[in-house]
Parts: sequence; C-alpha cells; structure tokens
Amino acid sequence: MDDDLYDEFGNFIGEEAEASEDESQHGIDVGNYAYDDEYPEEAPETTGQELMEIDDEGPSNAVILHEDKQYYPTAAQVYGEGVETMVQEEDAQPLTQPIIAPVEQKKFIIEEADLPPVFFDRSFMTDLMNYPEQIRNVALAGHLHHGKTAFMDMLVLETHSITDRLDKRTGKSRDEQLRYTDVHVVERDRGVSIKASPMSLVLPNTKGKSHLVNIIDTPGHVDFVDEVAASLRLVDGVCLVVDVVEGVQVNTEQIIKHAVLEDIPITLIVNKMDRLILELKLPPNDAYYKLKHVIEEVNTVIENTIPGKGEERRVSPERGNVLFACASMGWCFTLQSFAKMYSDGFRGVNTEEFAKRLWGDVYFNPRKRKFTRKPVEEGAKRSFVNFIMEPIYKLFAHTISESPEELKETLGKLGISLKPSQYKTDPKVLLKSVCEQFFGLSTGFVDMICQHVPSPVEAAEKKLQQYYTGPLDTKVAESMKACDQNGSLVVYVTKLFNSADAKSFNSFGRVMSGIARPGDEVRVLGEGYSIDDEEDMAMARISDVFIAETRYNIPTDGVPAGNWVLLGGVDNSIVKTATIIAKKFDDDEDPYIFKPLTHFTESVLKVAVEPINPSELPKMLDGIRKINKSYPLITTKVEESGEHIILGTGELYMDCVLHDLRRLYADMEIRVSDPVVRFCETVQDTSATKCYAVTPNKKNTITMVAEPLDDGIAQDIESGAVKIRDPVRKTAKFFEEKYGWDLLAARSIWAFGPDEFGPNILQDDTLPSEVDKKRLNTVKESIRQGFSWATREGPLCEEPIRNTKFRLIDVALAQEAIFRGGGQIIPTSRRACYSSFLIASPRLMEPMYSMSMTGPQDSVSTVYNILARRRGHVLSDGPIAGTPLYRVSGLIPVIDSFGFETDLRIQTPGQAMVSLVFDRWNIVPGDPLDKEVVLRPLQMANAQATARDFVLKTRRRKGLSEDVSVAKFLEPEFYQSLIESGTLGEA
Repeated sequence: MDDDLYDEFGNFIGEEAEASEDESQHGIDVGNYAYDDEYPEEAPETTGQELMEIDDEGPSNAVILHEDKQYYPTAAQVYGEGVETMVQEEDAQPLTQPIIAPVEQKKFIIEEADLPPVFFDRSFMTDLMNYPEQIRNVALAGHLHHGKTAFMDMLVLETHSITDRLDKRTGKSRDEQLRYTDVHVVERDRGVSIKASPMSLVLPNTKGKSHLVNIIDTPGHVDFVDEVAASLRLVDGVCLVVDVVEGVQVNTEQIIKHAVLEDIPITLIVNKMDRLILELKLPPNDAYYKLKHVIEEVNTVIENTIPGKGEERRVSPERGNVLFACASMGWCFTLQSFAKMYSDGFRGVNTEEFAKRLWGDVYFNPRKRKFTRKPVEEGAKRSFVNFIMEPIYKLFAHTISESPEELKETLGKLGISLKPSQYKTDPKVLLKSVCEQFFGLSTGFVDMICQHVPSPVEAAEKKLQQYYTGPLDTKVAESMKACDQNGSLVVYVTKLFNSADAKSFNSFGRVMSGIARPGDEVRVLGEGYSIDDEEDMAMARISDVFIAETRYNIPTDGVPAGNWVLLGGVDNSIVKTATIIAKKFDDDEDPYIFKPLTHFTESVLKVAVEPINPSELPKMLDGIRKINKSYPLITTKVEESGEHIILGTGELYMDCVLHDLRRLYADMEIRVSDPVVRFCETVQDTSATKCYAVTPNKKNTITMVAEPLDDGIAQDIESGAVKIRDPVRKTAKFFEEKYGWDLLAARSIWAFGPDEFGPNILQDDTLPSEVDKKRLNTVKESIRQGFSWATREGPLCEEPIRNTKFRLIDVALAQEAIFRGGGQIIPTSRRACYSSFLIASPRLMEPMYSMSMTGPQDSVSTVYNILARRRGHVLSDGPIAGTPLYRVSGLIPVIDSFGFETDLRIQTPGQAMVSLVFDRWNIVPGDPLDKEVVLRPLQMANAQATARDFVLKTRRRKGLSEDVSVAKFLEPEFYQSLIESGTLGEA
C-alpha cells in the first residue's frame, strides 16, 4: 500500500484514476442503470426503467446531468393525469395536523333546517307580492331593550307553527324569550341585536283582510345606528318602540330626528304595559298620566326637530297611530281595535265614534250613558281608564290571585278556555295564555300601519325625489313611480348579509321597478358611479333570488317591484350601497344611482390591526374587506406609516367588528392596538398676514388667508342643507340669507373640502382689477385639488381640517400654459393653505360623546365622580316621571371614554344603563404649537398642555417628524421677514 495515497485515517487522498477510453465512449452511468446496448448482459433484470421511459425512441447516449436524473417515477406517471398529489417533506407538519385536512363546515348563524310550517299559504304570500297596494314596508326601531325583538317574536309566533318545536330546537321553555331574529352567534351570547333582520309575513287586519307586511327588526344599541340608517332607506314607515317606564331615551331621540328629517311617517308602539301594573304598581288613573307623558315626550322631539311643522306629524291614540303593547305577553291594541272588542260584545256600538272618545279629557256619565268633556261628579274617571285600563287591571288581578276553580269560572264569562294543565303553570305563563286569548291576534298593529304607512306605490314618488339622482321624467323613473313589474329592473341595495359559513354575501335591497329573476344579467352601479365616470360599474349575473325571513330564505323565481329581495351572486363589487339595473334599458336611457346613506353619527373610534403571523397579511386584508361590507358605517384605511386602521362608533361596535374579523371572515389571530380617536384641525383667528407660496419653477405665486367659519356652516354642509353642485345662485342665496354673507363673497365659493360634503370652504377673493380671471379659471381645478389635499391631511398631525375658510387673495400666473400645469399648482396651493393655516392660531379638535345614564338615585353621584376624572361634565340630571329612576346627561371626550361603561357598572352593581353617542367636535385646551410646554413621560399632561401632548403623540404614532415647523411651508425670505417683524415671535 502506498502511504502517499491514504491519510492516517485510511481515507483515499490520491488523484482519481482517469476513466478508460472504453468507459468514456460508452458512457456507462451506473447510478442510473443506463447501460449501453453493447453490454446487455450486465444490465439487471428489472430496472424500473419501463416506468421512467419518456423517450419513445429508446435510451440515448447523451450525458445526463445530475439535476436531470430521474430516480423515481412521478405521481402522474404512476397514477395517471388528473390525480391531485401532495408531496410533504419530513417534519414539515406537526403530528397533530393531518397532511390532508378534512373539509370543515363552519356555521356562524342559526338557520332553520327546512321551511317551518306557517298559518298562511306561501303561494298566497307570493301572489300578494304582485299587488303593491296590499304591501307595507316598515322598520321596528327604538332604544336598547325596549322590546323590538320581542314584538317581532310575537308576530312570528302568530304566523309560524313552531311552538311545539321550541324546546327541541332552542332548548328554551315557552316562557323564555324566543329572539327569533337574533341569528348571529354574538347576538345570542350577549342578548343584544347587532344586525338588522328582515321578515315578510302575511297578517290580517280587524276586518280579516290580509296584507303582506315586510318588517325589518333593527338593533337598539346606540353603537349600531348605522344598521337603522341602512334599514330606513328601504321602508315607507317607522314603528317606534318605546318602553313605557324608561320613556324616550338617547337612541329613540336620534331615530325620531332622522325619520322626521328624511320625511318617513312615524307610528308609536308603547311597549311593556305590564310593567305599569306588576313593577310600578301604579293605579289605573296614574298609569294614564304616565302613558300620556311618554307620548308627549315623542311629540316634543318631533316638534323640536321641525319647529312649527310638528303638528301634522304628531302621534296620538285617537289618530290611530299609537299602539299599546306588551310583547312579552303577546298582546297589543289600538283604541280602534279595543273598541272593536266592545262592538263584538255589545251590538250597536259604532267602533270609530267610540274609539275617538277613549282618549284625553273625556268622561263617561253612567246615568245618562253619554260622554262629557267635564267630570260630572267628584272622582269621575276618564273614558280610557274606565273602558281600557280598569278591565286590563282586573284581568291581571283575577288571573294572578284567584284559585284555578274560581279563575275557570271568571274566564268562562269572558269566553276564554284553558287546558287543565295550564291552570297549574307559573303565574307569568298563565297570564300570558289568558292575555293571548283575551286580546286575540295583533290586528290593531296591521290596522295602524295600513292607515298611517303608505303602500310602495303611494311612497314611490317621494322616495325618488329624496334619493334618486337622475331625472324624474324618464321612462325608467315613471315605471319606478308606478312600481311597474313590466318596467326595466332597478333594485336599490343598502345592506349585505353574510351566508351561514361567512364566505360570501347576499345583497338585500328593494325592487323599485321590474322583476328580479335568477339568471338575469345586470349592471351593478356603485356609489362612485356617474354618467361621466363609469369606473364604478360591474357586470354580474343574479344567481339566486330569495324572500328574506331571517332564519330561513325562501327561494323564488322572481320578486316584483315594491318588495324587498335578497340577491345572490351580485355582491363582488358592492361595498356599502349599490343600484342594480337591467343590462340594457329601454330606449337606451342613461342609468343613474340612488344616493349613498346619510348616517346620524360618525365613526370616531380608531384601532390599528396587524396579523400575529406576518405571512397571514393577505388573509387579514380579505377579512377587512368583508368587514367593510358587513357593517354600514365601518371605515378602513391604510395610514402613511403602513398601519391598517379600522374606524367605528364605539367600544361594543369595535368589539363585534374585531370578533367577526377574527372568527368569521379571516379565521386568524390578530394583534390590536390600544384604541385612539380621530382628531380634526381648525383655526381660531384669521391669519396674521397674507401667506404666499411660489411654485417650484418660480413662475407662479398663490396667496391665501385662513379664517374660522361661522358656527353652524360645517353642520349645514355635512347634512346636505347646502351643496356645492347646486346652481351658484342657490348656494349664494343660502349663505346670504342664513349667515349674512355679501352676495359677491357667497357667489365666489369654489369648493367644499376635502370632499363635496367636507366642512371647509375655498373662496375666490381676488379682484378682477388685479387678477386676470380668465387665466385664473385655467388653474381653478388645480387650486381646488391642492385645497382638497390640504384639508384631507392637515399640517399639525395629518388629521382632517375642519370649520375653516381659505380665501384666495392674489394669484400671479405665468403667461405660458406649460408653466402653470397641475404638477406646479397643486402642491403650491396645498402649501399656501398650510402656511395660512399655521399662522391663524391653529387648534386641535377632539370628538365628544353625549352621555346619558338611566339608573337609581344613588348612582347619580357616582356618574359625577367618574366624569370628573375623565375630563367630562354633567349637563343635566333629574328624575324620570312616574318611576324611581333618574336620568343624567353629560359630555365626555371620546379619548377618555374607554372603559367608562365598565367603570360605571362596577361602581353601581349593574344598576346604571349608560349610552354614549357621538355629539360634536370640541377644541382641545392649549396651543398645539407651544414649544415651551414640558411633557414628562408616564405623567398626565396638565390641562393647557393637552393639545400639545395629543399632537406629539399622534405624530410619533404615525411615524412623522417630532415637531411641526412653520418654516417647512413658508417661503424662506417670507419666513425671515415674519420673524423680523415679530409676527411669529421666536419660532
């Protein structure tokens, strides 16, 4: 053995022997068994080559590279084409996770397994859909826990034969609340409605005539008023549900104002009448005063909303638009339906005339058997007390206090028969059984809405005038006015409902014209669509058409005009609202959209979200897109810093949104930032001097002045009382008459910003003698865009500017058009806005919640203490008439409201109910540009340093430079001159 060829460990280290000529010629590849034909005897018997042969001509003598060698056959070669295979590396997955996971069937909402039996014929219901005069579209709206869902349950139990299935399906006994329209998992767990739920029911009136009543049950919590706003667009009337004990609360007030301003008829349901008897134990006469007080509270809000015009919109029992109800016990009546009960028992009673005398200061004289306006004797009772309240009190008293034998005899006189087992049930269940038979079906409710809510045909023209953006003299508009089934298809969609597995959405809307049929090709026009800009338009095919019934959907071959419809397959391009139209209109008319929703609150609560696992970012973004579809008022955006921001109305709202994001739509864990709020920026004074900005090419100069707007203008612009698209004369007249502007200034308004309904104004204040107006008009659009950019992101901390007017004082423009293009003018216009803004005493604005607490007297002092600790204050407090409860109203900054409700509930062992709703924007105390303020870490800033504290922390969060420098936006020589003159001080 040669020692030079091997090391001390016996490893060969010498040079490899060169391949012999024969081997190199024949190219033997032992590793792959690629033997040449000259050596057939050396080849093994079975090589597996048959499977690996790809070349039909047999093996070649080509050199096979390492990466091209095929040691094993592919799955396709073994199993054939069309078989899906999965190659898994060793240890790539944990043992607990299967290589091929089973298909998961996720279900997030409660559904009926099949169509439940009903007491009407479903084919009769679909026939009724063809007669718009017989249809009523209404919304049940009101404050939290005032009984809207319970009232819906009462109607469901009247029309659906499901009482025998309650125990089996829901695990509930008959005396517990059914909550049929709460189908979301979170709604069931928390006992509060989160989503609006539509149902179509066939209900008879007192004369036995059937009507198709489309009802949408809306949430009562103040955080979910966006659902109410979306629902009110589809209805022709509102049934306002008010708890007789608590009276008109914050959300009730908001809904009344919104309905009155949108000109939607209001009917009132005074609910929980049993509380007057069983809880408050009021005598019948006092109960009348309590009912009267609640009704007057509603009328006061109506009158305050439209001063001087409230009389015609009043609700009053004798008019027939007030319903008295106890939904938990399954009964309701109007004066007319109660009078009908008397006319059935006593012949010759004129129902209408009798009903008119059952309310107000009307007394019955038993001797003369006549009604009088004045009491005949001392202690005489009003007719309402005598004929309605006392019989109800007696019915309750006998049912609760009498023994089964005595009660059977008493009820026999009233024609009420119960099973022997029912007499032994709990008093509450017994009382419910008796009341259901005594009062009968809810025919009074149907009478009320048929009389005071217009049918789709009667309401169509008013709907078009309010919400349709197109002309009303076209063929399409005429067919919408007539609810014509034979017209072109138009569907107004305002709501999206997710499917049971939360993977897709169905679009819920109202058919304005034509018939929505499955398989139809349609155009989906989004909120950004206009004739000039057709970008927000998509073609789609309707896959399914349903009648929405909350827990189940009835598939149908078509839904005609005047009805609500649930459409499948058209939701891809819809975000909030949409107008769905036929693929082609008759006479090739131009399509127009319905207006986007107007909400009566704002999204001011802000959180940032990110996935715990960064690779799941696309999954989270898809979830956020679905969240955006599911909640009407949610706003999502990406900040400059890359944060994914979600904006909502309140804590409960955000809690539900984040639950849906984690569990329903993204199915992943996300990290959520601490909640913050939206801020706004504004000015207190007029700019100290005229501020100019020069374009980068030094050929154009724009001079501006910033000043605060008059109080009320911002609200008028946002509410749509004045629009920038209106003719100039109309806009000018509005500002001249309401705010005393001179005519020239009013006619010189160029824009509202940042959008068409933005609360800032750009005004052309240049003089024709100094500025060439024709040349100025060539850059008008560029200046407007710069103004819009500036007001969208203010200079303090890139938050929107609010309540500010920018006046264009002077403009020097280059003669050549090439030197005054958008690239030069837009950023310069923005800089001019910023510089004039920063020397006009800029201030930061924060959102404020209006706080309303209802609870016992001893919780009032607790509210004062908690508010004081959170920069809040009380505006009013006092007892609620006829109850032991107190109500406290106040204001609290949104940024200091996190945990307020929890804090209050802990300190008043769950007795106090609090509502927080966005109210206004307030200026934060202190100067945000004051550099002398000392801010210490982990310490609260003092009152006058609050604005500075907020600005610095917001800038840090957004990744902006530490401080705001005025010099950044001013021209250097102009900045120097301001310092020398002392205008900016030692900046």
